[in-house]
Amino acid sequence: MDTVQEELVKVVNGVDIRKLQATIEAINDDPDLASFRFHAVNEWIDGAQNKTIVDRLKGGPHDIEHREPFVLRSDAPEVLMGHDTAPSSFISVLHALASCLSVSIIYHAAVREIPIDKLIIRMEGDVDLHGFLGLSSEVRPGFQDVRVTVEVESQAPRSDIEDLLQYAQKVSPVVDSLRNRIPVEIALR
Repeated sequence: MDTVQEELVKVVNGVDIRKLQATIEAINDDPDLASFRFHAVNEWIDGAQNKTIVDRLKGGPHDIEHREPFVLRSDAPEVLMGHDTAPSSFISVLHALASCLSVSIIYHAAVREIPIDKLIIRMEGDVDLHGFLGLSSEVRPGFQDVRVTVEVESQAPRSDIEDLLQYAQKVSPVVDSLRNRIPVEIALR
């Protein structure tokens, strides 16, 4: 790579720092660019099986179509009367949590120029079916508790990684969505 190209591209943890900084500057200059709306359409298939299609989003004033629609499938384990053909919706929540936390860690590590060699996020979530099955109004139907363990391999000092993890938790949209109640409106058509 010649010197001009080296000056144009600076990548840390697979993140192009200049593009990320340009995005941050653009949002600082025009706060409307920060508003995103994500769209998904779910269709029930059979029993616990369903699929969700994600084909577009709105970013700032722009409607953005994905190159190809993403199809996410969900099912339940056989012990919960599913066909065990895809992860359950509970696993999808854990996946969303880990994916978002991972991106938050990696992007903010890149901005801080902290190289990450390896990142593994392990999760467990506890559910009591008394809530989902309507057997007890005292038991919530969702997760009662979620535990997350983050393993990071980096040459950076542990204190830098600890600060990074604290910050990433604070700015992760999915961590925030799970820790804080958000309005969910459900309408029948």
